[in-house]
Order: sequence, then C-alpha cells, then structure tokens
Amino acid sequence: MKNNARYIAVKVLTHVLQHHQSLSDSLDTHLPTLTDKRERALAQELSYGVMRWLPRLQAILKQLLRKPFKQKDLDIEALLLIGLYQQIYLRIPPHAAISATVEVTRLLQKNWATQLSNGVLRNFQRNSVELLQQIDKNDTVRYAHPKWMLKRLKQDWPEDWQAIAEANNQRPPMSLRVNLRKTSRDDYLKLLETQQIDAAASPHIDSGIQLEKPIDVQLLPNFSDGWVSVQDNAAQLAAHLLNVPQQATVLDACAAPGGKTAHLLERYDMDTLIAIDNQQSRIGQIHDTLQRLGLAAKVVCADASQPDNWWDKKQFDRILLDVPCSASGVIRRHPDIKYLRQPSDLATLVKRQAEILRASWGLLKPNGQLLYATCSVFKQENDLQVQDFIAQHPDAKALTLPDTWGHAQTIGRQILPCDKECFDGFYYACLLKTS
Repeated sequence: MKNNARYIAVKVLTHVLQHHQSLSDSLDTHLPTLTDKRERALAQELSYGVMRWLPRLQAILKQLLRKPFKQKDLDIEALLLIGLYQQIYLRIPPHAAISATVEVTRLLQKNWATQLSNGVLRNFQRNSVELLQQIDKNDTVRYAHPKWMLKRLKQDWPEDWQAIAEANNQRPPMSLRVNLRKTSRDDYLKLLETQQIDAAASPHIDSGIQLEKPIDVQLLPNFSDGWVSVQDNAAQLAAHLLNVPQQATVLDACAAPGGKTAHLLERYDMDTLIAIDNQQSRIGQIHDTLQRLGLAAKVVCADASQPDNWWDKKQFDRILLDVPCSASGVIRRHPDIKYLRQPSDLATLVKRQAEILRASWGLLKPNGQLLYATCSVFKQENDLQVQDFIAQHPDAKALTLPDTWGHAQTIGRQILPCDKECFDGFYYACLLKTS
C-alpha cells in the first residue's frame, strides 16, 4: 500500500530536492493521497523535519555511505534522510522507525536498496553519539544552515547569529489574529478556554493570540464565520503601525495572500483600499481570504513597480509595502528556504525592492505615510535599503517606531526570531512624505 506517510514523504522531498519545488507546493501535491489523519500528520512532520535539518542529515549520511547516490536514486537518499531524522529527532522507537523506513524501498520498487538502507540506519543507531560529535564541529552542519547564510548572519548580527540559527530550527508557534469587528480578544480567549484550547494574549498588539500547540484551523471556534485568522504576531504589527486615518485611501502594494489587507479592513474605516499583487495565481488567495472574513477591497493583478499600467493618478494617504524578500525571518515556517534560496538571489531581491519602493513613493500624497516591511533579517534588504532610499529622496523622513519590541536600527526596527516574544523575523520602517 503506497499511501503511507514515509512513502509520501519520500515523494515530497524528492520533488523539493530534484526539481527545486517549494516544500508547501510539493506537500499540496502529494498529501491529499493520504486519507488517514495520523499518516498525513507524520508525512508532514517528516517532510518539514528533514528540510529543517537537511545539512546535518546529509553530513551524517555522507559518513555512512561509501559513495553518493546517482540522481535517479535520489528517492533512496530521501528515504535514508527520513530514517535518520526519525532516530535523532522523533520519539519513535529506533527499531520500529528503521523497519518501517526500510520497508518503503519495496514500495519504491527498489528492492536492491533494502539491505543497504537497513545497514546504513543500523550503523547510525550503533555509532550515533560518535558520528554526531564528529560532524557538529562544523557550524554549517551543527546549525543546519548553508555556509553563505551563516556568514551573512554573523556579519549582520555578530551577537545574535547563533540564537537566530537555533530559532530558525524550532517548530513555529501558531498565532491568531482576532477580528475585532466580530469579537474582543478577551472574549475569544474565553471561547478557546471552553473548547479546552490553551492560548494566551500576545504582547504589543491588541488582536494577537498565541496557541500553546498548533491545531487544525477548523477546530478554531467560528473560524469559518471570520472571527479569527492565522497570522504571526510580527505580521500583525503592520496594520497597527500604518495608523490609517478615517476615510483614507490606502494601497497594499504586495498584498497576497491577503492577511495584512484583511487586517487593515478589520481595523480601519477607509474610503478605498486597493490590494495588488503581480501573480494571478495569488490574486485568488486574496479573494478567498476576504470572502471568508466578509470583507471587500479592490483587488488588482499588477506590478507595483509599474504603476502606469494600473494607477488612476489619485494619490494615497497610506501605503503598505511588504516587499518580496529573502524570507530569512520565517525559515522556521519554511525550512526549505535554506535549500532553495541562493546567495545570488539577494542582489536580485534588493534591486526589486528598490524599484517597488521608488515607484510607490510617487503614489503617496504629501504628508502621507508609507510602511516598508520585510520578513527578512538581512540588513541589506532592510535598514540599508531604506537608508539608501532616504539619501536619494529629500522628501522622505523616517518616523520613530514604538520601542517596546524589536531592535532599533539606524532607520526602523528589526524583530529577530530569537527575541523573547517568539515572533517571526520582521523589519519595519515608516516613512513620512514631507510637503
């Protein structure tokens, strides 16, 4: 029977490693074939876990193999990584994990790999302490981050790089945003308590809740009626910081999947909110988000850096600019970023961010405000990017942000995933357009 967790996890991981497909897309493709909820949960755990610890698992496997696998046998490599992950990070008894993992070689129709897989995994079981001590002398292996990424973290955050890397390898918390048009946070916390769902109010934001343990969204009270959404606390700060006045015109310039768009609509009474994104496939996500919450905005598929193709020449009071970035602040949610992101991507992203920021500035009214945001911890995309922009635009003035969260930068504030609040890594800078 091929619809078991380990077999599906092999399929998911092989697609990520071989075709550089994102982990979430690969899971969306393969997980639906699993009908048993426990098998589905295990497949997801194995897939995320292997990608989270991939450099470390690969280093172990290299020590255990005489020669690397050929490309056509990448599925067997993925299977062995799964076997190692179970022994190191899960509470499954080693003999059960090894037996169940080895059995998958038959489902893959590669019986030649049965004996090899059994030998490799049992060899690790016998020599795990010595092997782990040996490989963990290398920072890239120990912290399970690519060398270039660790180098940049050390450069940007010399006092915090280890804590950031360790936080990136933790399972992410599940945070909620209460729709304050439907209920109060206190009342929703009481509702969660009646359902025996452990949760606490999040600091710094009046809409945030953090769950003790992640759960299926369908188990959240009144989720389908739009009382609550899943959104990290750091992302929820955007609507607070934008400080939209009554009946303002607002642009959400890189809006998909629509969480921040929805939060603005829940929080403020605006005259107009236009949400744009340049990918048609992601426009549907914005519509779905707004529909569930019973909200409405003008949603446009357009490139924020090319306003002549969509803008009606009416300037905005407020602009939210959550630009495309390296996503280095949300690695714990998307561990495949460490594998898929390449160092050359950063220069491309920085150029793209600058283009969008320059184009959006022209759409802002005098005395209007633009909130620049990324889910990155790299200064090149954040503080340095905004410093460069202000140096070139005399009519741009940086506003002071609340000092109750994050780390003050030359301009703006940076949240690190290792901070005590356990928020995602985010950067914010609020710019005033002087008249």
